[in-house]
Amino acid sequence: MKKNLARFFIATLVRSTLFVFVISLATITLKAQSLAPTHAYSDQAELSNVEQWVLSQGTVASIAPEIAATLGLGSDRLPVKLKSFRTSNDGINHAFAVSTNPIQRGIVLSGLKTIENNKMKIYSLGTAWLTDRSGTIHRTIELDASGIRVVSNNSHAAEFKDIKAFFLKKLQATTPSAPP
Repeated sequence: MKKNLARFFIATLVRSTLFVFVISLATITLKAQSLAPTHAYSDQAELSNVEQWVLSQGTVASIAPEIAATLGLGSDRLPVKLKSFRTSNDGINHAFAVSTNPIQRGIVLSGLKTIENNKMKIYSLGTAWLTDRSGTIHRTIELDASGIRVVSNNSHAAEFKDIKAFFLKKLQATTPSAPP
């Protein structure tokens, strides 16, 4: 009986020690991952500098609830900081909006033309993208007089790439170059 009891305690001790070891290893691994240095302006976060520029120098604005909802950013007006530039005589504005809502984070790039008809109804035509600091498209939407719809991210990927490049160039043009 004593031998069986001793075996039971030893087996329990081994299992407990193994369990503690596995939990400790998992905890150490998770802490090591969270302590890994992350650079705010790393190559993997190509839009970080533009994001900081817009947050520091952009105008306070908001994104309409319908657009925010379609982008997956809540059903209320989304407060943002915004930089917008008219790119041509056709009335299209390129906009870079950074959410200032700590719960609904995201960057919205858009190429929109605002239309006002005879009945004073104002609407926008064009495309908008939800992205992040890395410049990865998370959602693409099209806006027209009939409404807003989610479309394939690939359907406007070339246009998205052009607008990203546009804002990276705008930032570069406003940043003083380093002395030689």
